[in-house]
Amino acid sequence: MTDVSIIESSSYNSTISFLKKDSVASFIAGGFAGAISRTVVSPFERAKILFQLQGQGKANYNGMFPTIHKMYKDEGFKGLFRGNGLNCIRIFPYSAVQFYVYQKIKLSWLDYGEKELNNFQRLVAGGTCGVASVAVTYPLDLVRTRLSIQTANLAKLEKSKIKINEKPPGFVKLMLDIYKNEGGFLALYRGIWPTTLGVAPYVAINFAVYEQLKELIPNSTPMTKLLLGAISGGIAQTIMYPLDILRRRFQVINMSNNELGFQYKSVSDALVQIYKKEGVKGMYKGLTANLFKVIPSMAVSWLSYEVIKDSLLAL
Repeated sequence: MTDVSIIESSSYNSTISFLKKDSVASFIAGGFAGAISRTVVSPFERAKILFQLQGQGKANYNGMFPTIHKMYKDEGFKGLFRGNGLNCIRIFPYSAVQFYVYQKIKLSWLDYGEKELNNFQRLVAGGTCGVASVAVTYPLDLVRTRLSIQTANLAKLEKSKIKINEKPPGFVKLMLDIYKNEGGFLALYRGIWPTTLGVAPYVAINFAVYEQLKELIPNSTPMTKLLLGAISGGIAQTIMYPLDILRRRFQVINMSNNELGFQYKSVSDALVQIYKKEGVKGMYKGLTANLFKVIPSMAVSWLSYEVIKDSLLAL
């Protein structure tokens, strides 16, 4: 064997050893699982955002499938996936960090002699990884929200709506515009507080429910894992949905001189205003659309994660 062959063999073995590390496999599997699952449900994701940002008054978007049909009719096939490219760029590190941090915390506790995490520990680990993932990727989430609605037929956004025959600005230009015109670096993190309030407990519940269900059903089949992921995602999203409404509303404050009309002083002020103007239904606007998205998304995400991670560990 030549020196070159020895070096190549050593490099290959080192790479395989690196990929087989539990936390590394979790990072890679988590990233790909997030990107795959979000692409599958992209039309539902965009429909949900449009529902959330309609506010009170005339609704141009009503019902999940009529909305998807309207997006297709108004904007073509691309309209169904508008913002998804950026969403995948965002979701890969978001999901990767989430699974990586959760696994690191889990392994740290197991190193202290725990056989399995209890539900409280799962909630703490899930909440922590949720906060970490938001902190790393939030500006991408904000820009993705703006991209999702700039060509939409929202009544209050007529002045700044991008026409169908115009090319929408890319995410880099949009991010720079937000930075220059809406308050600098802090503008890229507008809405991070309600986002964190919503995401941390959502991820905590999602991980805790999934791990608990998996513990109750050992040696589960791929179809069972799909079902467990769907259940955990649906429960977590339904409980935390009002804070997802706040997340989107805060992200579009100051967009195009606030044509959408959302003015909130704080999270509590936003909740009071939404309740007064839109009632309890306002807190759950777009929930059905979101469940159409979340249930298959989390099912695909958990299954993809398990399959990809097992494949990496088996190298």
